[in-house]
Amino acid sequence: MQRAGGFTLLEVLIALAIVAIGLTAALRASGAGSNGALEYRSHLLALWLAENVAAERTARGDWPEPGVREHDEEMAGYRFLVREEVKTTPNPRFRRLEVAVADVTEPGRQLRRIVAFLVEPDR
Repeated sequence: MQRAGGFTLLEVLIALAIVAIGLTAALRASGAGSNGALEYRSHLLALWLAENVAAERTARGDWPEPGVREHDEEMAGYRFLVREEVKTTPNPRFRRLEVAVADVTEPGRQLRRIVAFLVEPDR
């Protein structure tokens, strides 16, 4: 009697288990990649927002009093918490502006922070 060619049931089950493990790993990797892309996007938007706040203050010629100011801003559908801290400098004609941007849902997690210097407008 001649034996028929082909795979046994055990070999097929082992092959299916290997494919399932591989697909699960690929799915997890793609999920991590998409989370990383969303995180990168929020950091990039936070940077743009911080730069916009500093540029707007500079362009308007603002001369704010030293202190802290917090407000919410929206950019590209994301809500951010913006914290502006104005400090004096050794030169009385300059003020240091620190702009920190965080996610509104996680105010303790700072996404971006920049420093700019404001010059006292001519009187």
